[in-house]
Amino acid sequence: MTLYQRLCPSASTPKPRHAVIRTLHHPSQQAEVLDPEALVLFFPAPHTVTGEDVLELHVHGGKAVVQSVLSAIALAATDGESKPDPRIVRYAEPGEFTRRAFYNNRLDLTQIEALGDTLSAETEQQRRIAVKGTSAVLSQQYESWRQQLLYARGELEALIDFSEDQHFDESPAQLIGSVRDQVLSLQSRVKAAIQNASRGELVRNGIDLALLGAPNAGKSSLLNRIIGREAAIVSQEEGTTRDVIEVGLDIGGFYCKFGDLAGLRGMDAASEMNIGSIEQEGMRRAKERASVADVVIAIIPIERAADYATSGRLRVEINDEVASTLRLCDLEKQSVIYVLNKIDLISPNEDTTAMQGLLMHKISDYKLPLPSLPILAVSCIENEQGSHATKGVQQFLIRLTDLFQDMTAASGSDSAAWESSIGATERQRLLLEQCSNALQDFLDQVDQDATSHDLRADGVDIVLAAESLRNAADCLAKITGVGQVTNVEEVLGVVFEK
Repeated sequence: MTLYQRLCPSASTPKPRHAVIRTLHHPSQQAEVLDPEALVLFFPAPHTVTGEDVLELHVHGGKAVVQSVLSAIALAATDGESKPDPRIVRYAEPGEFTRRAFYNNRLDLTQIEALGDTLSAETEQQRRIAVKGTSAVLSQQYESWRQQLLYARGELEALIDFSEDQHFDESPAQLIGSVRDQVLSLQSRVKAAIQNASRGELVRNGIDLALLGAPNAGKSSLLNRIIGREAAIVSQEEGTTRDVIEVGLDIGGFYCKFGDLAGLRGMDAASEMNIGSIEQEGMRRAKERASVADVVIAIIPIERAADYATSGRLRVEINDEVASTLRLCDLEKQSVIYVLNKIDLISPNEDTTAMQGLLMHKISDYKLPLPSLPILAVSCIENEQGSHATKGVQQFLIRLTDLFQDMTAASGSDSAAWESSIGATERQRLLLEQCSNALQDFLDQVDQDATSHDLRADGVDIVLAAESLRNAADCLAKITGVGQVTNVEEVLGVVFEK
């Protein structure tokens, strides 16, 4: 409380955890008032955010007031010397308050990372998954898994140390089989946590969406309608979009990164002279961008048939370039949505069911990926008559949000633990993958054929098997910062600075 006594020399020490009004004075010129009504709170250790004594000064927010108080604090810490005494006060290093909270067991690494995510959250869904990680549920789950591995490893090492001196209730083969069953069960839970963490990363990093289609299919028009402004040039001329146009926005609380891709057309649609090198490069980039998107949105327009003037017939076509790109989608990692565009061509007295059914037949005939959502019908033109065309885009966004909810929903039986695992960071996911690999090494070791090792039970090298379990436990220790692991310090600086 040295600083408090020098800034408030005539005032009594505030009662712990009670806010009081104090006048802050210049430490060397007591008559000079820095802030006449500052709010002061004192929090004694250990029940504070850092586990240490904390003094908070809430001053008026003017720049001059803040600067004068900071200067006075530095002067109050000189203790009569020309330079501030770092033992009394100094500016905190990046993340130092959080680091002290960690070392004083107020927060673990998973909670610290969740705190960083909470501070950087820009959308509602990002805030929600960040808050899930601030509880101790996630770290308790990791620590429980680590303890299970320690017990399993202890059983194996007992065979190494005491197999010749002690009689076990189970044969070595039975004991190893029991440990194997425990590891199999644990590995399945670790893999589920990895899957949930990957889903959480979709929310944290943003969901990539690629607008795919032929030239003039309406990709740029749909993007402009979604974001409410003209981010992409719209023209009747084919090949207007030559490069990928990236736009980020919040849809239903999810951060989405839309990519408006160049239109794909084949040589049967135009002569080689009309597809220049720039457009070809745009098409190559479009295919590349579609291959890595989380959601591929195929825009398929309704067109007037050649005999439309006499028959009034409409048609739906998917060109070969679009079809071949869709076939390359990895349905284990990507979702595919089909959007039937230009429904304004349909008579207001008719619905879109027939054209949607026609498109579904095309998808089946061309052996394209089945849609992750029912085929959506939209129109991107302004419609003053209030037909079904006006509500297509809003319905499209609602269905997109439903898809995002499914893509990022937690899986697992224990709702509290698995909901928290959605908030796991990329660092945690990578360590969980290393843990799963180490568990697989153990399983491979105990399942292999008998070998000629010195320390073995029914052909199993117990030393190597126990080492695999140690590696798996160390991975979990690195996640929380708890447990005997030699190089956990390597990750601390990176985590705290965030």
